Amino acid sequence: MKLNLQDIPRVKTITKEDFIKHYFKPQKPVVIEHFIEDWPAYTKWNLDYIKATAGDKTVPLYDDRPVDYKDGFNQAHAKMKMSDYVDLLQREPTRYRIFLWNILKEVPQLQKDFKFPDFGLRLMKKLPMLFFGGRDSYTFMHYDIDFANIFHFHFEGKKQCILFDQNQNKYLYKVPHALITREDIDFSHPDFEKWPALKNAKGWICDLNHGEVLYMPEGYWHYMRYLTPGFSMSLRAIARNPRNLSKAIYNIFIMRNYDNLMRRLKGQKWIDYKNKKAITNTNRYI
Repeated sequence: MKLNLQDIPRVKTITKEDFIKHYFKPQKPVVIEHFIEDWPAYTKWNLDYIKATAGDKTVPLYDDRPVDYKDGFNQAHAKMKMSDYVDLLQREPTRYRIFLWNILKEVPQLQKDFKFPDFGLRLMKKLPMLFFGGRDSYTFMHYDIDFANIFHFHFEGKKQCILFDQNQNKYLYKVPHALITREDIDFSHPDFEKWPALKNAKGWICDLNHGEVLYMPEGYWHYMRYLTPGFSMSLRAIARNPRNLSKAIYNIFIMRNYDNLMRRLKGQKWIDYKNKKAITNTNRYI
């Protein structure tokens, strides 16, 4: 048995008006296949180019270990020179990933390789973020703290993306006071005997190829698995739905600080409590 996933719609290209009407307003995901072919990045950006332009930078690396109460928010698990990391990606599978790497800050010359597209939304121009992963590495199912509209541009190779909207929360074993589901769920091959509520969740799936862009609406859950070594860039626009904007403000100023406080006070007991609550909260809907 597999997750109940439908293919994310794909278009060759799209006008601003059609994007707003068919995808932004109804808050539906879409893959746009041929939107950035005029960017220098479309032909230049691959792992070798990143190694040549940013090889001397020391980068933070993350793997798929479970959250530990001693870890700070988005605290790296290791560090490495980018040149060594690209060599590792090209040599063998690795769990080490880079996420939320601000290229404007780290390698300003890469800014010349892309432009901020006009989708009819105001993009946050100081926050273009890069994400890297080795074959079979993946992110836990999560949604972004700011409920942003996300445009996810993929480069080199292929990655699989599974999405759920916020209406599916009750079936996903969401961890309370957090932005993730239970970390021991394998969304690429879920165990329905262990996680029966997942049978009721309805989501979306796509494989992203080089040069394609995935639009993820506000607050969408996303699980990303790198089918080959590769990297992506996300551009984001602030949440426009007032309810989502208020959730973003709550997450940033209250939920995150409360969770950090409880980690300091309760230690691992707090993490264990949240993981148990994810199961009892979800089982109410079976």
